[in-house]
Amino acid sequence: MKILIIEDEPKTAEYLYKGLTEQGCAVDLAHDGIDGQHMATQHDYDVIVLDVMLPGQDGFTLLRGLRTVKQTPVIMLTARDRVEDRVKGLHEGADDYLVKPFSFIELLARLQALSRRGRAQEPAQLRIGDLHIDLISRKAYRGSTRIDLTAKEFSLLAVLARRQGEILSKTAIAELVWDMNFDSNTNVVEVAIKRLRAKMDTPFSPRLLHTIRGMGYVLELRSEDGQR
Repeated sequence: MKILIIEDEPKTAEYLYKGLTEQGCAVDLAHDGIDGQHMATQHDYDVIVLDVMLPGQDGFTLLRGLRTVKQTPVIMLTARDRVEDRVKGLHEGADDYLVKPFSFIELLARLQALSRRGRAQEPAQLRIGDLHIDLISRKAYRGSTRIDLTAKEFSLLAVLARRQGEILSKTAIAELVWDMNFDSNTNVVEVAIKRLRAKMDTPFSPRLLHTIRGMGYVLELRSEDGQR
């Protein structure tokens, strides 16, 4: 998931950033309503976590402006457990509401639910040959063998699988998986691909993860092994 957190309280923002990135999410942070609205309207996110009380402009105003141009799922956070606040947020276009303090596990479950709702057309499971990927439980198998992947390795595999048969450049992978524009000479993507391949491809047959020299990488089932 690609998530935007709009939260002015540094400890809460850091707590959410750390927890969500550890879950394999790509996370952007905004600390006031002005920057938050700019990022929310200029970039595409799976879900936005929006605090109600923000400097610059409050969460209600931000949400009202966002809904004129985008329907990105939004979960609002507030320290005030008043029915009036919850009703106002829902009327302005919020998809969900959490009162501080909240359980991170509950927030994560709600974010996953909103992300699935926002991408209702995407299947929950992907299959390429004998590779089976469960996007909900974040598990991957080759045949009956469970593949032990880190959160970032699973995100990389999911990006390739969602675009099976499509050649992805290193730059595209860096942006989709790490949400960063890496220098073209970096070997971060190459190292990540090498580690992923060692776990989910090299020990099995047929090979699914292929290197297209000078272009990038592609995940696909081939009748014969091509370039790697």
